[in-house]
Amino acid sequence: MATADFLPALPEDWEPTRATLHAYAHGVAALARTHAPAHPQWWHASLKADSTGLATEPIPLPGGGSLTARLDFERHVALLVPTEGASIEFDMTVGATGTEFADQLIETAAGFGLAGVYDREKFENNEPRTYDRSHASTFWQALSNIHSVFDAHRLSLEGSVSPLQLWPHGFDLSFEWFGTKVETHKENGEIQEYPSQLNLGFYPAGDAYFYSNPWPFDESLPANQLPHGAVWNTEGWQGTKLSYSDLVGDPDAATKLSEYAAAVFEVASPTLTA
Repeated sequence: MATADFLPALPEDWEPTRATLHAYAHGVAALARTHAPAHPQWWHASLKADSTGLATEPIPLPGGGSLTARLDFERHVALLVPTEGASIEFDMTVGATGTEFADQLIETAAGFGLAGVYDREKFENNEPRTYDRSHASTFWQALSNIHSVFDAHRLSLEGSVSPLQLWPHGFDLSFEWFGTKVETHKENGEIQEYPSQLNLGFYPAGDAYFYSNPWPFDESLPANQLPHGAVWNTEGWQGTKLSYSDLVGDPDAATKLSEYAAAVFEVASPTLTA
């Protein structure tokens, strides 16, 4: 897909809308975090992209069937979608705070039998909220196209990979490829084992950027050149970074993003395999 609008410019004043979407992502994820079958790597608490927005995994209901919570960026509504019966909608443009938004989802979900104790620190936020439909649509256009590139790269990799998911806590889209090396750490007096890994992600806040970060980080890696303006980052966190703005309006943005991901994988994956 070679078009100049593949990665549209994010509006200069888009941060208030981004913060609203971030707060509302916490709200829908609260249902999955509390009620969905737990995954050891917390994949049950992430959101997955579909044709019109972001959704939780189906959450089993006590009486049978399931309930899915969604953020729809085409109609600008949140939805609770049961396997049987009508969906229930919540307008995302009316300015509800993060707390108000989550509380109405929780109250409605209780009517489906999903009652429980929620970790309210994950979503309580009483700041006023702004939602610009145009800004949200621009973000969704970008995220959808990035998702297509990331997923193609993910499917091209051999070995174990995670789902491609948006994490509510950081509001970034990413997946992980797992290497064969095993790292051990002592936690609470017990030895824990973790697989080496390499992620690929997109962070849309501030000066938006793409990242691909190997763990553990081999100190020799920054000697490798990366394509299309991507750089190695070693301050604060260790990995690679490609500025979103460097690809905005570029008709070859999809190709360059894919080449960036492949280049990092080529140099980093050998350091993560036994």
